[in-house]
Amino acid sequence: MRLLPFAVAMTLCTLASAAQAAGFRFLDVPADSQGPAFRVAVWSPCDQVPGPIDLGRTVLPGVRDCPLPSATGKLPLVVMSHGRGGSFIGNHDTAEALADNGFIVAALDHPGDTTTDTGRSADLSAFVDRPTDVKRLVDFMLASAPMSRSIDVNQVGFFGFSRGGYTGLVSIGGNPDWMGAADNCRTSLSGICKKILTREYPTAPLVHDPRIKAAVVADPLPIFFSAASLEAIKVPVQLWASEYGGDGVIPQGVAEIDKNLPGPHEYHVVRNAGHFAFLAPCPGPMAEARPDLCVDQSGFDRAAFHRELNASVLTFFRRHLLMAID
Repeated sequence: MRLLPFAVAMTLCTLASAAQAAGFRFLDVPADSQGPAFRVAVWSPCDQVPGPIDLGRTVLPGVRDCPLPSATGKLPLVVMSHGRGGSFIGNHDTAEALADNGFIVAALDHPGDTTTDTGRSADLSAFVDRPTDVKRLVDFMLASAPMSRSIDVNQVGFFGFSRGGYTGLVSIGGNPDWMGAADNCRTSLSGICKKILTREYPTAPLVHDPRIKAAVVADPLPIFFSAASLEAIKVPVQLWASEYGGDGVIPQGVAEIDKNLPGPHEYHVVRNAGHFAFLAPCPGPMAEARPDLCVDQSGFDRAAFHRELNASVLTFFRRHLLMAID
């Protein structure tokens, strides 16, 4: 990987000394004229002793419904978008690390494209609606969420994996090239590519959100982006790629995004990693049930990688949202 050694080492020290007691709660964004209701998981700073939070299939560390510490001022917000058929839980360790270090993190379940509801996962309209979901989430967190008054409206960041990475690139100004995607799909048999090859492209406008000031994008689905697609992106981006890709993400495609992103940005290639290495390390029962998501290449240590990933993400957001690191 191309990392920032000193900054990452310093951030690892910060992570190691943090309270490790992220507050956790669920919130519901109501339906409106722009889309259906959806559930949000929110992590926030907490000064109470952490314990296990049992969510049924997953146990998280933290404190359920923990109030923000009394001395808390305005805090930065990071919104998270998951991949195809994923959920808010996919990058929970990154959310916890950010919350332990003074961020509020809100991760949504995209309607119709989640673990419990894949009804629209193969529908191109989902790619139009995902950025709208993110804008609605930011709207809610800044205006209606219980902690809205504690969020700095000028310090909003984004983290997305896979389709969530696509979502982030659109949210910060990217415009999909549907015709170019058809050319990229000629050698693919994926469900989305079959839809694209019918030439029935989405016609609805895509939503961008200028309130997002910095974005971390991990293994984004690359088929929709040409150089022209990305030229309007002006905010700092930290781009991550797995060496081997997977689930429709081709390493060469992510490398093209790196080449075509305008302006300075970070680009990290994770050696010996497959696509799903960006998901949080799996507990034993989940690893047995979903080896496709949880089992990595021989010699790859997902837990160690996530310590570096989380430290680097924290360093990036501190630099570009808080300006705390030069």
